[in-house]
Amino acid sequence: MDTKLIFFVDDDKLILNLMDYSFNNREGCHVQCFKSGEECLNHLHLNPDLVVLDYYFEDELSAGLTGREILKKIVEINPNIPVIMFSGQTSDVVISELLELGAWKYIKKDSFFIDTLMESIKEIAAS
Repeated sequence: MDTKLIFFVDDDKLILNLMDYSFNNREGCHVQCFKSGEECLNHLHLNPDLVVLDYYFEDELSAGLTGREILKKIVEINPNIPVIMFSGQTSDVVISELLELGAWKYIKKDSFFIDTLMESIKEIAAS
């Protein structure tokens, strides 16, 4: 299995630590974590196999860009990079809009989101 470069983007350090711990040493995964969308955008030249992007960012960490705006920029820069949006957001309108903007999938941050992410990464690896 080829090693997949996965970007995790979230302003919550605990979530990033959990992602790093859960995925970085897994066979076939190499993880890079970013606390802001801008950091992620500045590293897209590394051509990640997947970006897992939070929907909500604190203004001071993301220069005011929302996860929605960062998603749009990723799609503009490289529409071939799958983006999984994840958040506690449950609005069907917001979720539909994110999918229409080019998100590959939306995952709700709940008790099972690590398992759901693992399944999604396997799906992407198989495609």
